[in-house]
Amino acid sequence: MKPFGYVRAGSVAHAVQVAAERPGARFLGGGTNLVDLMKLGVESPPLLIDVSRLPLDRIEELADGGLRIGAMVRNSDLAAAPAVRDRYPVLSQAVLAGASGQLRNTATTGGNLLQRTRCLYFQDVTKPCNKRAPGTGCPAREGTHRDLAVLGHSEHCIATQPSDMAVALAALDATVHLHGPDGERSVPVTAFHRLPGDRPDRDTVIRTGELLTAVELPPALPGVHMRYRKARDRTSFAFALVSVAAVLAVRDGAVRHAALAYGGLAHRPWRARAAEAVLHGASATEDTFARAADAELAAARPLRDNGFKVALARNLTVGVLADLAARA
Repeated sequence: MKPFGYVRAGSVAHAVQVAAERPGARFLGGGTNLVDLMKLGVESPPLLIDVSRLPLDRIEELADGGLRIGAMVRNSDLAAAPAVRDRYPVLSQAVLAGASGQLRNTATTGGNLLQRTRCLYFQDVTKPCNKRAPGTGCPAREGTHRDLAVLGHSEHCIATQPSDMAVALAALDATVHLHGPDGERSVPVTAFHRLPGDRPDRDTVIRTGELLTAVELPPALPGVHMRYRKARDRTSFAFALVSVAAVLAVRDGAVRHAALAYGGLAHRPWRARAAEAVLHGASATEDTFARAADAELAAARPLRDNGFKVALARNLTVGVLADLAARA
């Protein structure tokens, strides 16, 4: 057991102040990922700042019809909230597809977005890993990589971002709110997580000392249908091999709105802009959906053992979009 300090934050400002004064300090919410990484030796923060009792645990209606979800809202509460189930069902479905019921009762909205990769080499401190120890290499490229990235990876890292929630939020054009030493700022969730490049140790664009305080959803568009579908080895609780979050509106047989995001394929939730460009204004047919998937997945660079993900993503895309079109 490595010793560490503990402070219970009395306010957001207090939490940010303490974090700014103690380099390497980490915020503690539900702890379902951070504590596990501390047990493995992957994380060794000198100080934990407990933010679990801050008033960030509410889901609030916004004047424009959107929702503001506090960073401390538990996953179970988020999935069950009537406003989420009724207006943003893709988000409720994604949350319920993640982890187990016990973990969802503890895990938070902010922590879910900040959870780290489950790459075996990252979690094993006896192995080199550029994400954990920059400059040591990425043995996953030649080693065990069946579950890892086919889009957006680099020679330095092929890890995937494990959050189901983040994929749905990407399709919904959500915004992340941050509070740090320099004040408050907002970041589109599609720009919140980073691709690895030559700095895979940096998962997000969060700056030192910043606390994630809320996620904001824009008003739900009229006439849209949504769905989250996840392919995994074990239905009970496994992370996604591939997942798809889709938001679709069809009128007179043509696609009027489409938003598509993938999980399990990249270092961040992958917003499928190329696929959306094919879909917009096109006939809502399986042929169109297949062409859209092919346009997005043309950029895939699978390695030795994970090429199956490309075909799986294509099939999931066509199936999800066809189901939504049939409901329109």
